[in-house]
Amino acid sequence: MKIGLIRENKIPIDKRVAFSPDQLTTIHEDSDRYFDFVVEPSPHRCYEDEEYVDEGIEVSADLDDCDVLMGIKEVPVANLLSDKTYFFFSHTIKKQPSNRKLLQAILEKNITMIDYEVLKDDKGNRVVAFGRWAGIVGAYNGIWTYGQKTGRFSLKRAHECFDLKELKKELQKVKLPAVKLLVTGTGKVAKGAIEVLEWLKIKKVEPVAFLEKEYGEAVFTQVGSADYNKRKDDGMFNREEFHKQPELYESNFLRFTKVVDIFMAAAYWDHKAPRLFEKKDTASPDFKIKVIADITCDIDGSVPTTVKSSTVADPVFDFDPQTQDTCEAFSGENHISVMAIDNLPCELPRDASHDFGNQLMKHVIPELLLEKSEMLDRATIAKGGKLTTNFTYLEDYVNQQI
Repeated sequence: MKIGLIRENKIPIDKRVAFSPDQLTTIHEDSDRYFDFVVEPSPHRCYEDEEYVDEGIEVSADLDDCDVLMGIKEVPVANLLSDKTYFFFSHTIKKQPSNRKLLQAILEKNITMIDYEVLKDDKGNRVVAFGRWAGIVGAYNGIWTYGQKTGRFSLKRAHECFDLKELKKELQKVKLPAVKLLVTGTGKVAKGAIEVLEWLKIKKVEPVAFLEKEYGEAVFTQVGSADYNKRKDDGMFNREEFHKQPELYESNFLRFTKVVDIFMAAAYWDHKAPRLFEKKDTASPDFKIKVIADITCDIDGSVPTTVKSSTVADPVFDFDPQTQDTCEAFSGENHISVMAIDNLPCELPRDASHDFGNQLMKHVIPELLLEKSEMLDRATIAKGGKLTTNFTYLEDYVNQQI
């Protein structure tokens, strides 16, 4: 089987790749040379073409004889090759309007589309993701934002660091006063964010103590959905019911906004669930949050001050509680500075790519050796010019003309 690593062509440019050079060598050797690889040249990939050449990997613009093509972000329609099997994040399974034409083209070109986002094991757990790296970079950016806003310290941007080792070295410059930091979520994204706070040696405290006590040092707490949602009728919480019927619940998050200085949003949010707070709440004298790192970056979602995403080039915007509108970053002491970059792992592409490659080597490469893989079948959105059984719900989406 010949696998091609495609160049990322979506704008803004993504530097990530599915495998590092040494990983391709390992796969080739461990599979008794069953897998061969070709790498499409790229001027912006985090691993340079020469690094693949040094490993004996072919670098060529000709991918016609590849059986499988692997990328990261959506492939522009003009770059799709007919009759191939592709792996990438298509961002179509939620009927995203911006990618309707992409899925239409995939069907028209008889492409077999396997989406990383729906690669799951028998228990329904995702097997490949960049969540940890979103959390790490998002938390780092939150700390960077606080330093910029207060002038207490100055860090390199995450994307200016060569790798995680250099990023950790930058964190040694951080000097936090007795602030309170809050992380929402319990998944991989939240765990990545907490790694950064642990590298900073910030003390973790329980939510109740966090709300009630004052500390002479910086502290953080981690909260899950049970901590900031309550049933509308009796104020209780039932996890199974909340996941099935989130509309029965209301937010209980405002009590945290009275004590939090830096908020890191790292929890999955269902659009039927309550928002954490409303825009109007930010105008209250009791609303203390001045820095929000919205790692989830759900536009107009759980964090209502995230009215737009920011970019690596322009990472922060301010939200003015009085005008209820956005403005230039760090333009007012009483503004809330919001970091809402929607492609955070791109800022540490070498580490994120290598980790992603390890996940693919563990979970996906063995499946490609099988005559039939249930895991790959479940993650196949389109095949033979048609939507597969699990994704027929997308028919109205692809048939709609825009």
